[in-house]
Amino acid sequence: MAFGDGTGETLAMSADWPLLRSLSEEDRRRVLSAARRRRFARREVLFHEGDPGDTLHLIDKGRVAIRITTPLGDAATVGVLGRGDVVGEMAVLEEGGRRGATVMALEAAETLSVDRGQFLELRRRYPGIDLFIFDVLMANIRRVNVQLMEALFVPVDRRVVRRLLSLAEIYASRDQVEDVEVALTQDDLASLAGTSRATVNRVLRQAEEAGAVSLSRGRIRVTDRALLSKRAR
Repeated sequence: MAFGDGTGETLAMSADWPLLRSLSEEDRRRVLSAARRRRFARREVLFHEGDPGDTLHLIDKGRVAIRITTPLGDAATVGVLGRGDVVGEMAVLEEGGRRGATVMALEAAETLSVDRGQFLELRRRYPGIDLFIFDVLMANIRRVNVQLMEALFVPVDRRVVRRLLSLAEIYASRDQVEDVEVALTQDDLASLAGTSRATVNRVLRQAEEAGAVSLSRGRIRVTDRALLSKRAR
């Protein structure tokens, strides 16, 4: 049985996929070689909330936003993922399932997609592949637990700063510590922190006055991550 278009075979030897580290090199190669490279333009949707779920995406380039529809009908950003992350993993586990969120490229992005049929075949042939999906689910549970704890027990000002710090990690290039540009709006940050845009603007203006960030239209630049970390404590 042949898989994919051959792009994954090359990536298996060079790409750093944190969620594939529990696999042997051979199993990692099998997952990546089963994938098909997909390219998305800025603001192009990978999949919509409510769509049939039949494919997972391993993000190779760019960043994507996870957005849901609130009970009031508004769109809210609940997560941002970057290179090495996985999105749509429930699709390979639940037959006939529907997407629980819309995922949109925040910039030009590339993913390696694996459909449900391929992944089930991989699991059947190579039981070690189950470690991959287990690690993906555990990473998501840990992320949700942290966000829930912060929403319940962390003051909103610190919550905003913590979300900004986590975004700076996603947007930073390798070994980049300072002067990290986060290409998200204050509305996006407000959704991620579970607060209002007015609160986010106030917190960011205070951080700007302290020299931790620099603000421009549709951009937040983290200029002193150490100082910002102190404000998150």
